[in-house]
Amino acid sequence: MAARLDPEISKKLEDFRQKVSVTAEDIVFRVFPAKIIELNEFIETTSTPDSPFHLSRAAASTDATVYPPPTDDDGPEAKKRKRNTETGSGATNSNDTRHAVYPNLMLGNKHIVIIHATIKKECEQLADLVDKVKLWVNLTMPKIEDGDNFGVSIQEEALSELVRSQESAYNLRDGARADHLTRAKICSKIIKYPYVEDYALSLKEHDEKQLYLARQHMVDIRNIYAVITDILHKNINKIRAPKANNGGAMY
Repeated sequence: MAARLDPEISKKLEDFRQKVSVTAEDIVFRVFPAKIIELNEFIETTSTPDSPFHLSRAAASTDATVYPPPTDDDGPEAKKRKRNTETGSGATNSNDTRHAVYPNLMLGNKHIVIIHATIKKECEQLADLVDKVKLWVNLTMPKIEDGDNFGVSIQEEALSELVRSQESAYNLRDGARADHLTRAKICSKIIKYPYVEDYALSLKEHDEKQLYLARQHMVDIRNIYAVITDILHKNINKIRAPKANNGGAMY
C-alpha cells in the first residue's frame, strides 16, 4: 500500500509554502528596492567630512603609541582569581602580562571597530534576506521530468546568483577578522621595534585603507542588491511558474 502524507501535515506544509512565498515576494518587491535606495543615499553621505566613513577620520583614529603594560592588581581578589585559573589544569591567566614576551600595550582603532560593526550588520541582513528568497525559489521548482525545462533553467540561474550574493556577504563580513589580524601583526612590530618609524606609518596607512575599503564594501552591498533585484524582477514570471510556457528569454 502506497504511503500517503497525513492531511493535517500536508495542510501545514502548504501553509508554510504560502508563508515562504509571501515573505519572499515582499522581500523582492519591497525590501530589496528599499535597500538599494537606502544604501545609495548612505553612500552619497560618505563624501561629506562629518561622515564616519570619510577618509579624513583616518588620521585622528589611529593611535600608534606604545603604552607601558597595565599594572597587575596584587590585591586579595586578584590573587584569588589567579589561583582559580591555575588550580587543577596548571593553566595561567591569559591576561597576566607577566607571562608575555612583549607586555607593552597598543590600543585598537575604536573608530574602525564601529565601521566594521556597520558593515557586518548590513552583510548579515543581506545574507538573511537572500536566504529567504533562495528557499522560495527552491520550493517553486517543479518536479524533475523530461522536457519543458526552459523555465527551470532560469530558476537555476537566479538561484546561482542568489548563492553568489550570499557568499559575497559572508566574505565581506569576514573583513573585520582579517583587518584585526593584519593590524595585530603591525602593532607587534611597533612594540618590538618602537624606533622604526615606518611601522607606525604602515599602521596609519592600514587604518586609512580600511576606511576606504569600508565605503567600497557598502558600494558592493548596494550593487549586490541591485543585481539580484534586476534579475528577479525581469524573470519573475518564470520563477513563479517555470512550466507556464516556453517563450521568452532570461534577459
